[in-house]
Amino acid sequence: MSDDLTEVQAAVVPDGYEINLWQRGFGRTVGPFYSRREADGRETLAFRVEEHHANGMNNCHGGMLMSFADMAWGRVISSQRSIGWVTVRLMTDFLSAARMGDWVEGTSEIVAEGDDLFTVRGRIWCGDRTLMTGTAVYKGIREVRKAPAERDVLGIA
Repeated sequence: MSDDLTEVQAAVVPDGYEINLWQRGFGRTVGPFYSRREADGRETLAFRVEEHHANGMNNCHGGMLMSFADMAWGRVISSQRSIGWVTVRLMTDFLSAARMGDWVEGTSEIVAEGDDLFTVRGRIWCGDRTLMTGTAVYKGIREVRKAPAERDVLGIA
C-alpha cells in the first residue's frame, strides 16, 4: 500500500478534521482516519467509505463498521483519561448502511468506570442517519505517554 492518498481519500474533508496519526499496521490497512476535537472536549473520529471498506453489495462492510466503532468508542478513554486500553466487549446494533463515498463519524461517552474497566456508550453516523449504536467495555492497561507536540494537537495537558 502506498503512502499516497487515493482520489476518494483526498476528497473534501469537513472543517475541523485533521488526518489521524495512526497510519501504520491495522490503521494503515483500514484507514485513513480523521479526528476532530469538539468544544466540549469530546473527540469525533471519522473516515470516508472507500472500495477497500466495501462488502459484496458495495456498502461499507459490517466488520469495518465494528472495527471503526471499537476505535472511535475506545478513543474517549485515551483522550479523557490518558490511558491505553484493550477491548473486553463490544456490542453493536446495525441500523443503516454506509455507502461508497459516505463520510462516517463516531464518538462515545464514558458511562461507568472502576477497577480499570470503562463502560462506554457510542454512536456511529453519516449525516443525519445513525448507522450503529452500542456499548463497549474496555480495560485500561497503561498511562498514555505522548510527546509534547502530540499533547498540543490532541489538547492533552
